[in-house]
Amino acid sequence: MFDLKPLSKDTLPAALEKAVRYRLLNEPAEAESICYDVLAVQPDHQPALATLLLAITDRFDRGYAVGVTKAQEVLTKLRDPYERAYYAGLIAERRAKAFLKQNTPGAGFDAYELLREAMNWFEKAEKLRPPGNDDALLRWNACARLIMSNNLEPRPAGSLDLPLE
Repeated sequence: MFDLKPLSKDTLPAALEKAVRYRLLNEPAEAESICYDVLAVQPDHQPALATLLLAITDRFDRGYAVGVTKAQEVLTKLRDPYERAYYAGLIAERRAKAFLKQNTPGAGFDAYELLREAMNWFEKAEKLRPPGNDDALLRWNACARLIMSNNLEPRPAGSLDLPLE
């Protein structure tokens, strides 16, 4: 319908800076749009991919039709093994928080499982982290605190959460 206007290569850093700013202003859709503009010029731009992934996951708990699949597709484009593990953990953690906000039957069990998945990814990232980077440890601790403060537990063996009619 429309031909999008391409950015010039020399403006990519400033555009990405704007995307980060929009995320901080709690405007993830705008940040996502800018990231797509950057990626249209340079498809393998790693900082734009990381910012895009964060912008997508920022919307998990907002009721938008934003799927996990989209975030996981971006994740596969990250080259650094540490970043892939770290951001995989963030995807799981943010999904867990979205479940907690929904407060539907079984959401606590789903949140627990996703938080444990996130913690596993953060443990993998911890082993791959660059010197002086404790981000994976901070996220692991945040997940553990979220489990403890919400008294989350694993789903009982053999239980089924059937939808209500």
